[in-house]
Amino acid sequence: MQVRKFGKNGPQVTAIGFGAWPIGGGMGRVEEKAAIDTVRAAIDQGITLIDTAQYYMTSEALIGKALKGGYRQRCFLATKVSFDYSRKGILEAMENSLKALQVDYVDLYQIHSWNHEYPIEESMETLADLQRKGKTRFIGVSNFNKNQMQQALKTAPFQSNQPVYNMIDRDIEAEDLPFCAEKGIGILAHSTLAKGLLTGKYKPGYRFPPDDERSGFPRFQGEAFIGYIRLAEQLSEVARDKGISLLQLAIAWALRLPTISSVLVGAKTPTQIADYLGAIAVRFSEEELRRIDDILEDRPRI
Repeated sequence: MQVRKFGKNGPQVTAIGFGAWPIGGGMGRVEEKAAIDTVRAAIDQGITLIDTAQYYMTSEALIGKALKGGYRQRCFLATKVSFDYSRKGILEAMENSLKALQVDYVDLYQIHSWNHEYPIEESMETLADLQRKGKTRFIGVSNFNKNQMQQALKTAPFQSNQPVYNMIDRDIEAEDLPFCAEKGIGILAHSTLAKGLLTGKYKPGYRFPPDDERSGFPRFQGEAFIGYIRLAEQLSEVARDKGISLLQLAIAWALRLPTISSVLVGAKTPTQIADYLGAIAVRFSEEELRRIDDILEDRPRI
């Protein structure tokens, strides 16, 4: 597994990380054994960055079970506070996360999103306190833009930001990526497969079950969904020409940027993990990148 520097003066982390939202049930129910087996398969195959959150339903508790038997010592464990960003809320969330994960500390603790209702100064100082107390090795933010990161940095330095980044969602390229590169902030890119739109798995008319969050997302409905399926078909032609799968193309494309420390991909089964590994060795020529950009220029904008 390829490793990359995690921000300025940070540790090495695996270029592919395990995003634990799906095993928590947010994209359909996952049996406990399957979830545990999937986490362990990721670590066994070299994907040792594990990212979860307070918000991720049963994810933390499942990871806590999966990390028994020596697996905790083999991974870089990240989680997030997701709801109440007051000092009291963050401290309580951390204790609850440690209990669910069955650990004494995490490697990275993040604020899940920007919320103007909570003073960022108080939130960041609380994270810094947790770092000083050894509850977390590093602190970070998630889904922050450049201006929000600038405000957070006024209170405390942080290691990383975790934004959405994939072939469809490229907003961070204009300002956020250059800012992170300048400040030495590592990037954990989430939703690398656009919640499945970049897997080539779906056909027009597919209906997601009610317990899958995508059943209520506009991108997965009607003409918009058909448009994304057509986009996936075009990108699949590029992948076929390279002898790889579409999902491997999507992962490798995100990793083309050295600013990206790790891309987070979810999985519900151990077999899905093996599919991701083929992306590590993929490289692109300038001509291939231009071909991809030409396809993406006409992507749906929903």
